[in-house]
Parts: sequence; structure tokens; C-alpha cells
Amino acid sequence: MTPPANNPPTPANTPHSPVESGRVKKGRTALATVRFAGDSGDGMQLTGDQFTDTTAVMGNDFATIPDFPAEIRAPAGTLPGVSSFQLQFSDGLVFTPGDRADVLIAMNPAALKVNLHHVKKGGLLILNENAFDKDGLEKAAYAANPIDDGSLRDWQTIKVPLSDLTTNALKEHPLRASEKERCKNFFALGLMFWLYDRKLDHTIEWITQKFSKKPEFVNANIAALKAGYNHADITELMPTRFEIFPSKLESGTYRKITGNEATALGLIAAAVRAEKTLFYGSYPITPASGILEGLSKHKEFGVKTFQAEDEIAAIGSAIGASFGGALGVTGTSGPGLCLKSEALNLAVITELPLVVINVQRTGPSTGMPTKTEQTDLLQVLFGRNGESPLCVVAPRSPADSFDMAVEACRLAMSHMTPVVFLSDGYLANSAEPWKLPDIDDLPSLRAAHPTASDAGTFKPYQRDPRTLARPWALPGTPGLEHRIGGLEKQNISGSVSYDPDNHEKMVLIRADKVARVAQDIPPLGVRGPSQGKVLVLGWGSTFGTIHAAVDEVNAAGQGPVAQAHLSYLNPFPTNTGEVLKNFERILIPELNLGQLLMLLRNRFPEIATRFVGLNRVRGIPFFVSEVRQAIEEIL
Repeated sequence: MTPPANNPPTPANTPHSPVESGRVKKGRTALATVRFAGDSGDGMQLTGDQFTDTTAVMGNDFATIPDFPAEIRAPAGTLPGVSSFQLQFSDGLVFTPGDRADVLIAMNPAALKVNLHHVKKGGLLILNENAFDKDGLEKAAYAANPIDDGSLRDWQTIKVPLSDLTTNALKEHPLRASEKERCKNFFALGLMFWLYDRKLDHTIEWITQKFSKKPEFVNANIAALKAGYNHADITELMPTRFEIFPSKLESGTYRKITGNEATALGLIAAAVRAEKTLFYGSYPITPASGILEGLSKHKEFGVKTFQAEDEIAAIGSAIGASFGGALGVTGTSGPGLCLKSEALNLAVITELPLVVINVQRTGPSTGMPTKTEQTDLLQVLFGRNGESPLCVVAPRSPADSFDMAVEACRLAMSHMTPVVFLSDGYLANSAEPWKLPDIDDLPSLRAAHPTASDAGTFKPYQRDPRTLARPWALPGTPGLEHRIGGLEKQNISGSVSYDPDNHEKMVLIRADKVARVAQDIPPLGVRGPSQGKVLVLGWGSTFGTIHAAVDEVNAAGQGPVAQAHLSYLNPFPTNTGEVLKNFERILIPELNLGQLLMLLRNRFPEIATRFVGLNRVRGIPFFVSEVRQAIEEIL
């Protein structure tokens, strides 16, 4: 299926022919992008989730991006406290949450100021008129009211007294005034449901279940939702509404899933297929905490979760679990990975299977905790003392996080090595449809352990001739006692050794062992021509943006341009050099200052001048337009 264009027309100037439906025109459009924004207490994430859930139930493909404030308790109505949620949905395939929105609902002046540049010129602004008072304008550092001073002339603006309308709709409900006012997010959701011809049923069911113990909240929120929908219908507030047909997705059972949710389920699936206990030791850190929270809910699968007192204890517990024969996993973000580096080295030298999840965020140091980057690639490859090689894999989308979590576990256990799973904040919190896999289609991960019958021949560093993996001997097995720890070991016997030649040999063996992982991973594929002028090469969360940009360029007749994506970053697939040498220029978009670019120039010096970097470190994903422009400049 061909994905849709990334820049849909705005609702005001859609090229689709509207058809009359009562008092308003009803038009059809291929896709739309909407953005909800308000104070962190305005429920924008909940509102966006409910719009997304309904969109999924109605059969549209979609992609989302929530944007959380970095401040935990920023003052209400201020710029640092703004929270937003953007969703793109379509009758075709969707690969990104959209560059800029067709419609923005802004609950206050700060939300408008922070998010206006995310709206297309000519797009629709729905503003909570009640919040644009003197106090609200001052908190947002507006010298004058933007509704009145002409600064919004490039957009269509609709003023809606959301707070007053919500309170009035709930005047007969037994809630405090402040509780009634907080229902305005459901009033706004009702407006959007009307605009895009969405059904209310799913959200009504969700409200009923969510507030089942507080029927007064159930009644009030449902009343606010219906009031918003009816207000748009009766007042002709928006003279055109839009219909988006269901997507033609591959048949199967789907659910909405975020990257963190998919990662947690992938780890569970891997443990089940390996017939292992999944042990997850972690210290809470944004944006990785959702994995710990998700896994803690699945004790029925034998999952054991441990919230450690710090990052060092977290990885130490996971290494201990791996030594004991469990599937040991730990998760963190960049600052936590710094603290885990010494223990990660221990896992390297002891050659134990360990999966380390790094959900990247902006740095250095605390940086911007809720924003995304791809700046930890070099850290996970080289951020330890000594020659300390390990495997690195990276999911390309929220749903792909499931498959790559399974893959990380497979490689860790089959090659007896730590594997870093390199996600990021964008993937972790964004959502898309995920087709539930058949469990029988997943690889069998059952590990072979030496038994007491092997006691006479067992050597702790005797290696598999193909993979160089050492045996995974479980403690307590009679006759398999052996030494383990951070000191260098004698090859084969595992005794502590300070011999220079043995140390060099062990260093080379560990490096060769990781290099041999390449024989157990798929080759690098190319979407489009296998040779030509331009290849756009990505890794991690840039996949969707690159996919859309390449398709736009080719659809415009400027190509052909090809796309390739590296899900395996150490080692690279065996055919990587062969693929790259077939193109005159290789564009590498990264949310860093050129880390993969540096690695590839070093690895393939004979074509180093062909690599072109596209680098951003703004804490947000690439826009499709940015990648497309870079491709066009090369062409």
C-alpha cells in the first residue's frame, strides 16, 4: 500500500467536494492532523488518547506524539507547564504524527503561544476564550490579546468560551465549580468528535468504567462530551465537518500500543518462548519508567519486577538474575546508563546474557527529561573502560519495539553477551496500531544449559565453535562450580589470569564473539532501487519520517530515491558496505550531531565522502519536510 501524502489540506480549503448534510457541509479528506494543547492539569493527554482510541475503533491508521512538560509542577497557565498531544490519522497508511496540525485546540494563551508554530498556515485554531483574560495573557507573556491584535490573521480562529459553556452544561450536576470547569477537556473532545465525524460510544464506555465508583463524575463528563458535540452541531460553529474512511490494513486483530508497552510485551513473550523467568530490575527514570510499570502488572506470566534504590543496584540485580538462569533485563535512560557503565562492563567480562534498555532523552546531564534525542549511540558503544564490545539493536517504531525486544533477548541468550536496546522518548510515548502476532510465529528461545552429566568435561570458557558463546552453567548444578567476576579469566579454565598474552587473546575473543552476531541477523534491506543517486539511511525512530519523505520525493517525480534502515547497530549487517557502495550519496538523518555518520565514515573510509549528515538536537522528531528538503538539495 502506498502511504498518504504527509501534508493534508486544512479543513478550511480541502480539495474534496463537500456534500450537503443538514445545515452544514460534509467533506471527505484522506488524512488529518489534530493537536490538543493546554495546561498540564487540563487533561490534554487523556483527551488525545480518547480521540486516538475512537479513531482506532473506527478503523483508521494513525500515529501520535504526546509532548509532556519537563517541569513536574510548573505554575498553571505558564509556558513551561504546557502539555500537548498530536495525532495524524488517515484512510491509508500513516508513518508519522504529522509535521503541522490542521486543527489546534488551545485551552489557554500559553498553549497557543507554545504550539502556534505547530499549526499550518490557514489551519483552524479553536481557542478557549475564557482563558484569554489579563491574568492568562500575562502568564503567557503576551503584551496584547492575540485574538484581537491581528497576529493570528494567517489562521482561521474560532473563539469558544469553553469554561463557561462547560459550567453551564453542568449546572444541574452536583459538583463543585472547580470540578465542573475541569470537564472542559471533554467538551473540547466533543467538538473534535463532531468535526471529524467520530462516534461517542467508545469514550462514553471508557468514562463509565473509569469513574465507576463516582457516578457523579460519570454523568458530568458524559454530559460535557455530549454538550461539546451538540454545540458544534447546533451553532454551526464549524460550517464543514469531515469524514475519513477506514484504512485498508492487513487483516488481523489490532490494538493501540506505545513503544514502552510493546517493549514490555516483547520481553514477556521472549521469556515465555525461552521458558525463563523474566527479571526486570530498574530505577524509575523518564521516559523509561513505563516499562517497569507495565511489567509489574503481569505477574501471571512469572514476571518479577524490582524497583531498585539506584541505577547501580538495578543493573546489579539483573546481572545476578542472569547468573542464576533467569532472563535478566534492566532499563533506564541516558543519565542512568552513565551510572550503569561499570556494572555493564562486568556483564561483558563475565559474558552473561543481559538486556539493557536505554530510552534516550535529551542531554547532557538531566537535559530536558521529557524530550527525545538519539544522542546515546556512541555512549552505548564506547562508554566503558577497556575493550568492552556488546550488541546494540534499535526499534524503528512503537510497534516494532515488540519485535526488537524479542530479538534483543534472543541475541543475548544465544551469544552470551549484553545487548543494548536503544529506544527513545518519541518511540516510548507515541502510539500506533499493532497487529497481534501469532505466538507460534515467534522464534524458540529455549537456552541449552550444561547439566550434572557434563561435569567431567565442563569448562566455563569452552566456546561454541560457531558463535564463541561460553556455556550458561546454572549455579547449584553439581560438578559445574566455576569462578566468575570482574577479573580477567584464563581462557577455557576460567581461573583468574594476569598473563598479558591471555588477556589479549580474551579481548580478541570477546570482540570476535560480538562480530559473529552478524551471521545471525538479517541483511540490510533497501526499499526502492538497489543503486542510484541517493539512499536515505536511518536508525531508530527516524524510520517513519524518512519513509514519508522518500515517498513524497518519488511521488513528485524527483527520484528515484531509496531508503534503508539499520535496526542492528553493532554489529552492522554483513552486507552494509555492499549496499552503501551502490549509491552516489547517502543521507543520514539523526537526532544528534552525526554519531552514526562518524561510525560509517570510519568503517567505510573508501566512500567516506559520500555520506551526508542531517542533524537536529531540538528535543523533537524530524519533520518530513526537513528530510524532504535535504533530499531535494542533494538531488
